[in-house]
Amino acid sequence: MSLLLKDRVFSMEAPTAKRGVYPLHGYKLGLYRLPITLEDPDEITSVHDGLKKTFEMDAYADRIYATYRWKEQNMDDPDAKGYEEVELSVTVEIVTGEVVDIIYQIFPIEKFGDTQWVKGYRKKADHFAKMMMDTILRNTILADKMIDFLMKSEKITELNAIQKLEEMTPLAKIVLDAKPKPKPVEVATDDGGPPIPILDGPKSGPIDVDYKSKMRATASYSVSGYSIKTWGRLGTDNKQMGVWGEFVSVDYDICIADGACIEACPVDVYEWFDSPGNVASERKPLMLREPDCIFCLACEGVCPPQAVKIYEIK
Repeated sequence: MSLLLKDRVFSMEAPTAKRGVYPLHGYKLGLYRLPITLEDPDEITSVHDGLKKTFEMDAYADRIYATYRWKEQNMDDPDAKGYEEVELSVTVEIVTGEVVDIIYQIFPIEKFGDTQWVKGYRKKADHFAKMMMDTILRNTILADKMIDFLMKSEKITELNAIQKLEEMTPLAKIVLDAKPKPKPVEVATDDGGPPIPILDGPKSGPIDVDYKSKMRATASYSVSGYSIKTWGRLGTDNKQMGVWGEFVSVDYDICIADGACIEACPVDVYEWFDSPGNVASERKPLMLREPDCIFCLACEGVCPPQAVKIYEIK
């Protein structure tokens, strides 16, 4: 079964059970509360639209519904006397807000008519519901939010967080293009230059090697008498840091602060730098001694999300 629902499946003895939590009726209720938020209307729409080709999707106010349908037959030959067929279904509900609840219920088989000949209905419905929950969490923007939560709460790398999410959702089906993104918001800058797109979450690697021509140069960061150039930096609150370093370049919105570059550098170019509030991690390897770089590419080769690019000075 889905590990999301381990110890979180409740058998109902009365149709009004759990009414104080959710007004659901049925044979069985599965509920899982995720430690993330989903309040932005664009994000809610993204979850809804991302699975349109996989499940029957619907939405009402702050709730998203995904329905899976399957057919049962009482015999193999549809032309045989007494052949019957029925379409069954199970629906998963995503309740959004300051917490995200994913819940489902299994109705009595009588809901679908006089179909007592159906075998294993409850077991199949339970399995399909868990498959849907795993698929939703693995493929939509909820995956990004869970990975970010696991990285910060358990102090693990992005790769380890992804692996943990995969272990939690073993029944997931892989759905391509299930994260439709709204058009990026842009903000104007004080210096009158072109606007900078606002990120809606951590970026995936690798660093764009042509960032200097695609991202606008922004205010430098001065420390210990050395000025570090930046590109695509928005403000000074670290929420969107862009790329730092002219020839020891790190995209800080990709960097997950695993420290591999610090350990790999033979000339101690980097040292830790706090970056609270950043979308990817709350500390960064600062290229404080950038002029000391010997262009060995060790840091570039060991970075898990490929956030580093070294440009050798000719």
